[in-house]
Amino acid sequence: MTDTDVELLWRPDPSRDNGMAGFRTWLRSERGHDFPDYESLWEWSVSDLEGFWGAVASYFDVRFHSAPERVLGSADMPGAKWFPGATLNYAEHALRRGDDDDLAVLFHREDGLSTSLTYGALRSRVAAFRAALVSLGVSQGDRVVALVPNTPDALVAFLAAASLGATWSSCSPDFGARAVADRFTQIEPAVFVAVSGYVYNGRSFDCRPVVEEIRAQLPGLRATILIDYLDNGSTLPDTLSFTDLLAAHEGAPLEFTPVPFDHPLWVLYSSGTTGLPKGIVHGHGGIVVEHLKMLGLHSDLGPGDRFFWFTTTGWMMWNYLVGGLLVGTTIVLYDGSPAYPSLNTLWHLAEQHRITYFGTSAPYIQSCLKEGLDPAATYDLTGLRVVGSTGAPLTPEGFRWIADAIGEDVQIASVSGGTDVCTAFVAASPDRPVWLGELSCRALGAAVEAYDESGRPLDDAVGELVITKPMPSMPVSFWGDTDGSRLRDAYFDTYPGVWRHGDWIRITPRGSAVIYGRSDSTLNRGGVRMGTSEFYRVVESVDGVADSLVIDTSGVTEGELLCFVVLDGVELADVEPLLRKELRASLSPRHVPNRFVAVAEIPRTLNGKKCEVPVKKILAGADPEKAVSKGALRNPESLRPFLELASE
Repeated sequence: MTDTDVELLWRPDPSRDNGMAGFRTWLRSERGHDFPDYESLWEWSVSDLEGFWGAVASYFDVRFHSAPERVLGSADMPGAKWFPGATLNYAEHALRRGDDDDLAVLFHREDGLSTSLTYGALRSRVAAFRAALVSLGVSQGDRVVALVPNTPDALVAFLAAASLGATWSSCSPDFGARAVADRFTQIEPAVFVAVSGYVYNGRSFDCRPVVEEIRAQLPGLRATILIDYLDNGSTLPDTLSFTDLLAAHEGAPLEFTPVPFDHPLWVLYSSGTTGLPKGIVHGHGGIVVEHLKMLGLHSDLGPGDRFFWFTTTGWMMWNYLVGGLLVGTTIVLYDGSPAYPSLNTLWHLAEQHRITYFGTSAPYIQSCLKEGLDPAATYDLTGLRVVGSTGAPLTPEGFRWIADAIGEDVQIASVSGGTDVCTAFVAASPDRPVWLGELSCRALGAAVEAYDESGRPLDDAVGELVITKPMPSMPVSFWGDTDGSRLRDAYFDTYPGVWRHGDWIRITPRGSAVIYGRSDSTLNRGGVRMGTSEFYRVVESVDGVADSLVIDTSGVTEGELLCFVVLDGVELADVEPLLRKELRASLSPRHVPNRFVAVAEIPRTLNGKKCEVPVKKILAGADPEKAVSKGALRNPESLRPFLELASE
């Protein structure tokens, strides 16, 4: 493999110890496996699933209360049976690593409020809230739901629920009542934890009317627990105080209920843009071994490191972030707007807390690039080792901005995965180079391939992203999907027995990868297929274009290519000629839109993803009520121009 044709941005330091090197050394001494490089290790990890995942469990000393009969009972997809017979508890693993005086949590709110928790204090609070839940009758299998920001209290509530074998589910308080109810009503919770209010973008918001509306739709509730997050004495009738419950059970013993490997740990949700969100159930054991692998090996995190990812509790990256505790690292929680009072806020945070691993979204990186920020010139970022990016494909310009504005010695960890598996399956590794515009590797244990339409593997060509062998963190089930039909339809309807993820991917000869966007929103012009990420890269690099959405109506109308743009300080007539020129030169004449349309906003899900497929359905004449659930959108009013265009 050579990298002569692709610019190398970062190369590992061979003199520096890292988690991946330590694992390879252990495999050599303990298992007799000698892997000279990452690629050989990856090949083994996907060809000997039992050997690899058994090694991960042993290397990280996974604490089984009942030993597994074997590592993999059945390798069928769907329906793989991991570590049958084993019992364990996620919360026990999250709270076992650090000494009492070690720092577990650093918390910072946009208005300057900050606090921290040692591992000892975190264990004490989890024990107290666990006892409070027990006093309310919560036990294994019950559901605890939460409308909470990214705070230590949210973390305490989650770990307490998990310690009991109760199943957790959370939403961010900026979700509307309808969106929250659509999620929580499905799983019939026993306890509802909620904040009285929250802050965002310099303003305070009262959550109590939303809390009232939601709990009115949860008839099985035994209790609603209110967190006075704004510290202004806010109360709500028929609720219990989170603070009072902790105080009442102070000194309770920290205990953990052993549960089966696939016992539901949490329920995450699909976007719900085209119907009720699907409740995606992950098991205790699958998340423990997957996150130990990703955070301890791929992210090279451990005691003494500080791990940050900008997220809310409604995005799977929150669940991933708190997994930093599994490897004994300090997790950094931030609540607020990433752009208040400026886009420099998070880089200032990195300086303040000497963050080791700084995770964010690709759109945030693009915003920093367009603003011309130069954080390394303003802040001391010498503690920073890695910048992680996900949520959308990171453009080559985004890669270059990180290298130039953050530091050429900083590893760029552009990763891709999904809520479905609560992890990344194309990622970075401390022993893999970073090439411009490319994700460094397929993750260990993730048998990722590119398939053509007939299900044949592709070599260095764009195809459907598939996973050909099971992973422990694949969903245990969809909530309420008793016969498994919805799960099969979601992932296995195209290639039987093979997981189709819904993205375009190209695996390079170097073993790296490029993600091209969603395959169900492909631009197919004159037989030339292209992912939307390439289109957005060109359009949004033009000055004055703040956001965009491209829709290919081929097959549903006469086949127009439509580009909707959000403009900032310019008129469409001024930028359209340049857009056409750039698209023609950078992509092809076929990919120059038939029409450009200026809109005020691009429709986005609650987690910020562009709504390409729902808009395409609306423009095709589908019933808007069936094409998109407005409660699943961050900005439902943004649909108006698309509805008007469809009515024409």
